[in-house]
Amino acid sequence: MTHTILIDCSDAKGLVHKVTGVLYHNDLNVVSNHEFVQPETGRFFMRTEIDGNMDAERIHNGLSGILPADANVRISENRKKRIVILVTKEHHAVGELLIRHQFGELNAEILAVIGNHDVLRGFVGQFGLPFFHISHEKKTRDEHETEVLAKINEFSPDYIILAKYMRVLTPKFVEDYNNKIVNIHHSFLPAFIGANPYRQAYERGVKIIGATAHFVNDNLDEGPIIMQQVIPTNHTQSPQEMAQMGRDVEKITLANALKLVFNDRVFVSGNKTIIFD
Repeated sequence: MTHTILIDCSDAKGLVHKVTGVLYHNDLNVVSNHEFVQPETGRFFMRTEIDGNMDAERIHNGLSGILPADANVRISENRKKRIVILVTKEHHAVGELLIRHQFGELNAEILAVIGNHDVLRGFVGQFGLPFFHISHEKKTRDEHETEVLAKINEFSPDYIILAKYMRVLTPKFVEDYNNKIVNIHHSFLPAFIGANPYRQAYERGVKIIGATAHFVNDNLDEGPIIMQQVIPTNHTQSPQEMAQMGRDVEKITLANALKLVFNDRVFVSGNKTIIFD
């Protein structure tokens, strides 16, 4: 069975040698290995895929004993991640994920789709997946989020995916799933934050439009960026045409970002990401 080990800590001489030594002495084979030292922080990042029969607790303790005291060590079995998807009314982002899931291309198990509108129930149902409608109407934000979190917690997901879930999450919600919520934003952040991004882009006469997949934190649309992609545009295209182009790039950007996340290739470092792709 294969596992992935993710390490981040203060840089020091000989870290790679020490880590691989622990693995060697536990009869584990290194399948692939990548390292990076962040110059401005002196932080060391290492992603190692290993093969063999592993006692995760033993390896974790062994690595903790030879690494700097501030080390974070994560050991992950290489399996499909368990996810819950939140939606509102738009189908394109969740549709891309449902299709990839249907054909085994997502490296994730979709446990449920939750919507604050009932619009996508029939669409999701065509894929044989459970859909839960939890309306936000006549409820405070806290009341609605309490209901949504209760339903999510029934599934104990590894990640929550906001597939055009057009609601701002409270700090309490984010805290419960820190660095486990991925959002797709309909512009190339930090440009054109907020409503009507394609109207803003049209009025500004931009030559590219794009999308940003990022982790969610307490600051609206300012979480660590996982992936950004762009496509060219020109003066002949209307805001409506730009919006359709934007939907196309949004769904691909989200799917590609999730491929990195679900394969344990992303470190969060402050408000940035370190990605071994």
